[in-house]
Amino acid sequence: MNRILLPALAVLLLVTGCVTAPKNTLMQVSTIDALLAGAYDGQMTLDELKEHGDLGIGTFDALEGEMIVIDGKVYQARTDGAVYEMPDQATTPFADVVHFDADHTELLCGPLSAEDLQEKIDQLKPNRNLFLAFRIDGTFSSMKVRSVPKQEKPYPPLADVVKHQAVFEYKDIQGTVLGFRSPAFVKGIGVPGYHLHFISKDRTTGGHVLGLCLNDAILQADTCNDFFLTLTDRDEFGTLDLSKDRSHELEKVEK
Repeated sequence: MNRILLPALAVLLLVTGCVTAPKNTLMQVSTIDALLAGAYDGQMTLDELKEHGDLGIGTFDALEGEMIVIDGKVYQARTDGAVYEMPDQATTPFADVVHFDADHTELLCGPLSAEDLQEKIDQLKPNRNLFLAFRIDGTFSSMKVRSVPKQEKPYPPLADVVKHQAVFEYKDIQGTVLGFRSPAFVKGIGVPGYHLHFISKDRTTGGHVLGLCLNDAILQADTCNDFFLTLTDRDEFGTLDLSKDRSHELEKVEK
Protein backbone atom coordinates (compact mmCIF):
# COMPACT_ATOMS: atom_id res chain seq x y z
CA MET A 1 0.00 0.00 0.00
CA ASN A 2 1.12 3.53 -0.73
CA ARG A 3 -0.15 6.06 1.77
CA ILE A 4 -0.51 9.82 1.54
CA LEU A 5 -0.88 11.94 4.67
CA LEU A 6 -2.14 15.49 4.25
CA PRO A 7 -1.75 17.33 7.57
CA ALA A 8 -2.80 20.96 6.98
CA LEU A 9 -0.93 21.89 3.76
CA ALA A 10 1.90 19.36 3.91
CA VAL A 11 1.99 16.26 1.70
CA LEU A 12 3.92 13.16 2.77
CA LEU A 13 4.14 9.89 0.85
CA LEU A 14 4.57 6.84 3.05
CA VAL A 15 5.60 3.44 1.67
CA THR A 16 6.16 1.66 4.97
CA GLY A 17 3.87 -0.70 6.84
CA CYS A 18 0.60 0.07 8.60
CA VAL A 19 0.35 3.62 9.90
CA THR A 20 -2.55 4.32 12.26
CA ALA A 21 -4.27 7.66 11.75
CA PRO A 22 -4.45 9.84 14.90
CA LYS A 23 -7.54 11.64 16.18
CA ASN A 24 -8.95 14.50 14.11
CA THR A 25 -7.83 12.59 11.01
CA LEU A 26 -10.14 11.34 8.29
CA MET A 27 -8.62 8.19 6.77
CA GLN A 28 -9.76 7.24 3.27
CA VAL A 29 -9.22 4.07 1.29
CA SER A 30 -8.79 4.82 -2.46
CA THR A 31 -10.50 7.71 -4.27
CA ILE A 32 -14.09 8.33 -5.24
CA ASP A 33 -13.14 8.68 -8.91
CA ALA A 34 -11.50 5.24 -8.82
CA LEU A 35 -14.73 3.83 -7.39
CA LEU A 36 -16.79 5.64 -10.04
CA ALA A 37 -14.54 4.10 -12.68
CA GLY A 38 -15.18 0.56 -11.40
CA ALA A 39 -12.34 -0.15 -8.94
CA TYR A 40 -14.37 -2.49 -6.73
CA ASP A 41 -11.76 -5.02 -5.61
CA GLY A 42 -11.21 -4.91 -1.86
CA GLN A 43 -7.78 -3.58 -0.89
CA MET A 44 -7.93 -3.26 2.91
CA THR A 45 -9.29 -5.69 5.48
CA LEU A 46 -11.88 -4.45 7.93
CA ASP A 47 -9.54 -5.41 10.76
CA GLU A 48 -7.00 -2.91 9.45
CA LEU A 49 -9.69 -0.36 8.65
CA LYS A 50 -10.86 -0.37 12.27
CA GLU A 51 -7.34 0.53 13.38
CA HIS A 52 -7.89 3.87 11.62
CA GLY A 53 -11.36 4.70 12.94
CA ASP A 54 -14.51 3.67 14.77
CA LEU A 55 -17.04 5.68 12.75
CA GLY A 56 -17.38 5.88 8.99
CA ILE A 57 -18.91 4.87 5.69
CA GLY A 58 -17.91 3.06 2.51
CA THR A 59 -18.57 -0.15 0.59
CA PHE A 60 -17.26 -3.71 0.29
CA ASP A 61 -15.39 -5.98 -2.10
CA ALA A 62 -17.18 -6.17 -5.48
CA LEU A 63 -19.32 -3.21 -4.33
CA GLU A 64 -21.61 -5.47 -2.32
CA GLY A 65 -23.79 -3.20 -0.19
CA GLU A 66 -23.30 -0.05 1.85
CA MET A 67 -20.88 0.19 4.78
CA ILE A 68 -21.76 1.70 8.13
CA VAL A 69 -19.00 1.87 10.77
CA ILE A 70 -20.40 2.79 14.16
CA ASP A 71 -19.10 2.27 17.71
CA GLY A 72 -16.15 0.35 16.30
CA LYS A 73 -18.28 -2.24 14.46
CA VAL A 74 -18.65 -2.59 10.68
CA TYR A 75 -22.09 -3.31 9.21
CA GLN A 76 -23.15 -4.12 5.66
CA ALA A 77 -26.54 -2.96 4.37
CA ARG A 78 -27.42 -5.31 1.51
CA THR A 79 -29.99 -5.22 -1.27
CA ASP A 80 -32.29 -7.55 0.68
CA GLY A 81 -32.92 -4.63 3.05
CA ALA A 82 -31.14 -6.25 5.98
CA VAL A 83 -27.96 -5.31 7.85
CA TYR A 84 -25.18 -7.72 8.76
CA GLU A 85 -22.16 -7.28 11.02
CA MET A 86 -19.11 -8.06 8.93
CA PRO A 87 -16.09 -10.23 9.83
CA ASP A 88 -12.65 -8.69 10.17
CA GLN A 89 -11.28 -10.57 7.15
CA ALA A 90 -13.77 -8.93 4.74
CA THR A 91 -12.29 -6.19 2.56
CA THR A 92 -13.17 -2.74 1.26
CA PRO A 93 -12.27 -0.92 -1.97
CA PHE A 94 -13.41 2.48 -0.64
CA ALA A 95 -14.12 3.81 2.83
CA ASP A 96 -13.84 6.87 5.08
CA VAL A 97 -13.28 6.43 8.81
CA VAL A 98 -12.28 8.53 11.80
CA HIS A 99 -11.54 7.99 15.48
CA PHE A 100 -14.66 9.89 16.48
CA ASP A 101 -14.21 12.39 19.30
CA ALA A 102 -17.02 14.95 19.21
CA ASP A 103 -16.09 18.59 19.76
CA HIS A 104 -19.68 19.82 19.41
CA THR A 105 -23.02 18.44 20.61
CA GLU A 106 -26.39 19.95 19.71
CA LEU A 107 -30.06 19.04 20.17
CA LEU A 108 -31.92 19.13 16.85
CA CYS A 109 -35.65 19.66 16.66
CA GLY A 110 -37.60 18.94 13.50
CA PRO A 111 -39.16 18.53 11.20
CA LEU A 112 -35.96 18.80 9.17
CA SER A 113 -35.44 17.49 5.64
CA ALA A 114 -32.00 16.34 4.49
CA GLU A 115 -31.42 19.80 3.00
CA ASP A 116 -32.61 21.50 6.21
CA LEU A 117 -30.33 19.25 8.23
CA GLN A 118 -27.30 20.11 6.14
CA GLU A 119 -28.09 23.83 6.39
CA LYS A 120 -28.40 23.50 10.17
CA ILE A 121 -25.01 21.77 10.41
CA ASP A 122 -23.48 24.47 8.20
CA GLN A 123 -24.77 27.11 10.61
CA LEU A 124 -23.37 25.29 13.64
CA LYS A 125 -20.04 24.36 12.00
CA PRO A 126 -19.46 27.00 9.29
CA ASN A 127 -15.83 26.18 8.38
CA ARG A 128 -16.33 24.22 5.16
CA ASN A 129 -12.59 24.09 4.41
CA LEU A 130 -12.05 21.39 7.04
CA PHE A 131 -13.50 17.89 7.16
CA LEU A 132 -16.43 17.30 9.49
CA ALA A 133 -17.41 13.89 10.82
CA PHE A 134 -20.77 13.56 12.53
CA ARG A 135 -23.42 11.22 13.87
CA ILE A 136 -27.07 12.11 14.43
CA ASP A 137 -28.96 9.82 16.78
CA GLY A 138 -32.71 10.27 16.88
CA THR A 139 -36.13 9.61 15.41
CA PHE A 140 -37.09 10.10 11.79
CA SER A 141 -40.63 10.32 10.45
CA SER A 142 -39.30 9.12 7.11
CA MET A 143 -36.07 7.61 5.87
CA LYS A 144 -35.18 6.66 2.28
CA VAL A 145 -32.06 4.59 1.72
CA ARG A 146 -30.48 2.50 -1.00
CA SER A 147 -28.03 -0.33 -1.44
CA VAL A 148 -26.26 -1.67 -4.51
CA PRO A 149 -25.84 -5.31 -5.59
CA LYS A 150 -22.61 -7.28 -5.77
CA GLN A 151 -20.88 -6.89 -9.13
CA GLU A 152 -19.11 -9.34 -11.43
CA LYS A 153 -16.06 -8.64 -13.58
CA PRO A 154 -15.63 -6.82 -15.87
CA TYR A 155 -16.99 -4.24 -13.44
CA PRO A 156 -19.34 -1.59 -14.88
CA PRO A 157 -19.02 2.10 -13.89
CA LEU A 158 -20.80 3.03 -10.66
CA ALA A 159 -23.25 5.29 -12.52
CA ASP A 160 -24.53 2.17 -14.31
CA VAL A 161 -24.65 0.09 -11.13
CA VAL A 162 -27.00 2.49 -9.31
CA LYS A 163 -29.58 2.04 -12.07
CA HIS A 164 -30.21 -1.33 -10.43
CA GLN A 165 -30.03 -0.20 -6.81
CA ALA A 166 -32.52 -1.40 -4.21
CA VAL A 167 -34.43 1.43 -2.51
CA PHE A 168 -36.17 1.17 0.86
CA GLU A 169 -38.45 3.69 2.61
CA TYR A 170 -39.26 3.61 6.30
CA LYS A 171 -41.67 5.55 8.52
CA ASP A 172 -41.22 6.52 12.17
CA ILE A 173 -37.86 4.85 12.62
CA GLN A 174 -35.15 5.34 15.24
CA GLY A 175 -31.52 5.22 14.28
CA THR A 176 -28.33 7.03 13.37
CA VAL A 177 -27.40 9.11 10.36
CA LEU A 178 -23.64 9.37 10.09
CA GLY A 179 -21.11 10.57 7.59
CA PHE A 180 -18.87 13.40 6.52
CA ARG A 181 -18.92 16.91 5.11
CA SER A 182 -15.84 17.31 2.93
CA PRO A 183 -14.31 20.46 1.44
CA ALA A 184 -14.82 21.35 -2.23
CA PHE A 185 -11.10 20.93 -2.91
CA VAL A 186 -11.29 17.11 -2.51
CA LYS A 187 -13.10 16.83 -5.87
CA GLY A 188 -11.95 13.65 -7.58
CA ILE A 189 -10.46 12.28 -4.37
CA GLY A 190 -13.43 12.34 -2.00
CA VAL A 191 -17.08 13.38 -2.08
CA PRO A 192 -17.32 17.19 -1.81
CA GLY A 193 -20.10 18.23 0.53
CA TYR A 194 -22.24 15.73 2.43
CA HIS A 195 -22.12 11.93 2.24
CA LEU A 196 -24.63 10.22 4.55
CA HIS A 197 -25.43 6.65 5.56
CA PHE A 198 -28.09 5.40 8.00
CA ILE A 199 -28.45 2.46 10.36
CA SER A 200 -31.48 1.72 12.51
CA LYS A 201 -31.20 1.65 16.29
CA ASP A 202 -31.77 -2.12 16.34
CA ARG A 203 -29.08 -2.57 13.63
CA THR A 204 -31.48 -4.41 11.31
CA THR A 205 -31.71 -2.01 8.36
CA GLY A 206 -29.86 0.87 6.76
CA GLY A 207 -28.05 2.13 3.68
CA HIS A 208 -26.96 5.19 1.73
CA VAL A 209 -29.31 8.09 2.53
CA LEU A 210 -31.40 9.38 -0.38
CA GLY A 211 -33.83 11.42 1.71
CA LEU A 212 -35.13 11.86 5.25
CA CYS A 213 -37.29 13.84 7.62
CA LEU A 214 -35.88 14.24 11.12
CA ASN A 215 -38.17 14.68 14.11
CA ASP A 216 -35.68 15.15 16.94
CA ALA A 217 -32.12 14.03 17.46
CA ILE A 218 -28.75 14.70 19.05
CA LEU A 219 -26.00 15.84 16.71
CA GLN A 220 -22.39 15.08 17.59
CA ALA A 221 -19.74 16.60 15.31
CA ASP A 222 -15.97 16.20 15.10
CA THR A 223 -13.87 18.65 13.08
CA CYS A 224 -10.94 16.95 11.31
CA ASN A 225 -7.96 18.94 10.03
CA ASP A 226 -5.86 15.98 8.82
CA PHE A 227 -6.54 13.74 5.83
CA PHE A 228 -4.87 10.37 5.33
CA LEU A 229 -5.24 8.68 1.93
CA THR A 230 -4.17 5.14 1.16
CA LEU A 231 -3.88 3.84 -2.42
CA THR A 232 -3.35 0.34 -3.74
CA ASP A 233 -0.26 -0.45 -5.78
CA ARG A 234 -2.04 -3.21 -7.75
CA ASP A 235 -1.58 -3.15 -11.51
CA GLU A 236 -5.29 -2.65 -12.23
CA PHE A 237 -5.29 0.66 -10.36
CA GLY A 238 -2.64 1.94 -12.76
CA THR A 239 -4.85 1.18 -15.76
CA LEU A 240 -7.70 3.45 -14.60
CA ASP A 241 -8.28 6.74 -16.41
CA LEU A 242 -8.51 9.17 -13.49
CA SER A 243 -7.98 12.28 -15.62
CA LYS A 244 -11.70 12.66 -16.43
CA ASP A 245 -14.04 15.01 -14.60
CA ARG A 246 -16.55 12.59 -13.07
CA SER A 247 -18.51 15.12 -11.02
CA HIS A 248 -21.62 14.58 -13.17
CA GLU A 249 -21.40 10.82 -12.53
CA LEU A 250 -20.97 11.43 -8.81
CA GLU A 251 -24.10 13.59 -8.71
CA LYS A 252 -26.11 10.74 -10.25
CA VAL A 253 -24.65 8.24 -7.81
CA GLU A 254 -25.25 10.29 -4.68
CA LYS A 255 -28.86 11.15 -5.50
